[in-house]
Amino acid sequence: MANQNATGWRRVIYAFGYSMKGFKACFELEEAFRQEVSLLIPLVPLGLWLGETPVERAMLVGSLLMVPIVELLNSAIEANVDRVGMERNELSARAKDIASAAVFSSIIFSVVIWTLILAPKWI
Repeated sequence: MANQNATGWRRVIYAFGYSMKGFKACFELEEAFRQEVSLLIPLVPLGLWLGETPVERAMLVGSLLMVPIVELLNSAIEANVDRVGMERNELSARAKDIASAAVFSSIIFSVVIWTLILAPKWI
């Protein structure tokens, strides 16, 4: 990896740059990531508004932020599997399916958190 000898603030700056490249690549190449980000834009302010306590706000927003984080990991796994080879392989398919299941689980987690916090207020 480039700049592996960097230390201190220089290392932090390089790491930040690599992270931004990762966000950009995922946003440009992954439709699911774009969809999740487009949902975050209205839902994060809504979560901040609907939460009555700081803990509720943190849970509502944090559960939303978990979805694109898991999607980033899913995309990284898929990219690595595809790099190894595009031919059909049972282990490659399993890795992709498990990563996809992680994204689905994070979405369910977010829905459960929102339901548990908001449903009692409206029922």
